[in-house]
Parts: sequence; structure tokens; C-alpha cells
Amino acid sequence: MTGALTVAVVGAKDVAKELGKKGTASDLTLFNAVHDDRAITLVEPTQFPDKLAPLPEAIAMADRCLLVITELARPVAETIAFLELADLPTTVVLGPTIGAPDADRILKGGRLADAPRIALDLPALRGLVDGWSAVPVDGPVEVPLDHAFPVKGVGAVALGVVRRGTLKTHDRLRLYPTDKEVEVRSIQVHDVDRHDASTGERVGVALRGIDAEELERGQVLAPPGHLGAGREVAGGPIARCRYYRGDAGPGAQLHLALGLEVVPATLDRADAGTTTVTADRPVVLGAARIGFLLDLSVPAGPRIVGRFDVAPGSKGPAAG
Repeated sequence: MTGALTVAVVGAKDVAKELGKKGTASDLTLFNAVHDDRAITLVEPTQFPDKLAPLPEAIAMADRCLLVITELARPVAETIAFLELADLPTTVVLGPTIGAPDADRILKGGRLADAPRIALDLPALRGLVDGWSAVPVDGPVEVPLDHAFPVKGVGAVALGVVRRGTLKTHDRLRLYPTDKEVEVRSIQVHDVDRHDASTGERVGVALRGIDAEELERGQVLAPPGHLGAGREVAGGPIARCRYYRGDAGPGAQLHLALGLEVVPATLDRADAGTTTVTADRPVVLGAARIGFLLDLSVPAGPRIVGRFDVAPGSKGPAAG
């Protein structure tokens, strides 16, 4: 299957369901549009804003983003604040009550001010998304997991998108950040049995050597030695969210969003050159390039402190 793509649909609910058929549903809801050799997965952070984690998780899963603005409300403002700090290519979709002056005002001064805009017209949106594709990424395979469940007669099945390389049956991979190694028993791509899956394709993977209860969102399947795991995450200076009203500094108890992992963490150091964060438990190191700091205790404004670039090549010690 060629042209596989994952799109985050954020800002307003009930749009993703018009673009695809409902699939896996939890705090994230996935919708699938499959025709011929083209497969598009749309991810909606369904339980946002009641829970913050689904928003960065949906964005981390995606190749591109649709920011749908149908009203000027706090959840939209918080979504914009997060997307301004993310590197995800984003198209702004304006509902019928949102005019160009409204969009200019709420997007002014950020990276989305110059983002492409389109009116909320479903046929036009379908055509736009159908023209997008994921960029192939060579190298050792990486598959971040977003859901998992047991299947009678099969065992543990994990769901995720191949973010790098090619996944093959009988691959022996490590399940980061744990020290467990597993074997890929079988692969399905949108319910079709496959011997392999490439970058951008969403897979269901039957795994040998682990129980479904041991699988968690944010774990990454990759070759042994390719990634790392640890509690300390270091990188460059924090690019602060311009709307954040808190005062998070060294010693602050925050949450770290790294890839699909969102974990409690302590901000140890934050100066002009370095950010160091200690997570409450080991996280995957070497896959995600950006760390986001979240402040769930802030009384008003966005719960996003800022972002920092994770130090390249830092894999940390092995977990175990």
C-alpha cells in the first residue's frame, strides 16, 4: 500500500468522522479512509481538553495536521499555543462563523500566521488530505505504539504507525523503554495481512514474547541497541509558550511529553543553554527530537510551558 498518511484533526470535534470510518476509540479516536492503494488515518484527541495528554499524543502520531476553528474558545487557544511550538505542517480550517480577520487576530505573531487556510468544506478537505503523503524515512525501523489489546488465539497485538524504516515479520525487536525483546509474529495494514510495512503505514502487529498487559502507549519497537531508555532527558534551552502564565522554573513538578509518552517529571535545569528534566520513570530516548513541558496546575491560560530540542545522539542508559 502506498501513500499512507496520518493526520491529526484538532481544534474541533466531529470533523474527522466526516473524513473517515471510525476505528480504534479511547481518549484518542482514529478514523480510517482506505481506497485503492491509499490509506489515511485521522486522529482526534477526543478527551481533550478534559485531559491534556491526548493533544500532544495526537500531534506526535501525525505527519500533518488540520487545525479546525469553528469557535473562539479556550480549548482552541490552547491548541493553537501547542501547535505554535510543534514542527508539524499545519493547515488552518475556518468554520462558517470565523472570518479572515478573526483568524488573523488569533494567529498573529506565531508560526501559524502564514499557514495555509481553507474553508470548512468537506469535499475540499477530502481532496486536500488525499493529496498529502508521508515522507519515507530510511534507517532502522521504529514503531511507536498507541494502543494494544489481547486477541484470543493470537496473543498480544499492538497498534502503531511505522515512523522509520520497514517492519518485517519475524523481526526481533526491543520494546523500549523496557529491556524486553519480542518477535513480530504477523503484520496487518488496515486488516490486510502483510509480510512487511513501510514508513507512514499504520500497522497491527502480533507479538511473541510479551503479554498485552505489558504494552503501553509510547513504547517503541526498534532494533536492540538502536534507541535508549532512561529518566534524565537533556537538551537545549526552553522555547517558552508566549501565552503561558505560570512561573515554572528549576524544581517545578511538570509533565514531559516525549513522543507518545506523557509522564510526570521534575524540571532540574532551565537556563540559556541547557534544559534537564528527570522523568518519574524511564522514557524512550533517541526517537523523539522534541520534548514538551506541560504544567497541569496552572490556573489560567494554556497548560503548555514550552518545548526544548532533545540533545541529538543522547540515548541514555539501558532500562532494566
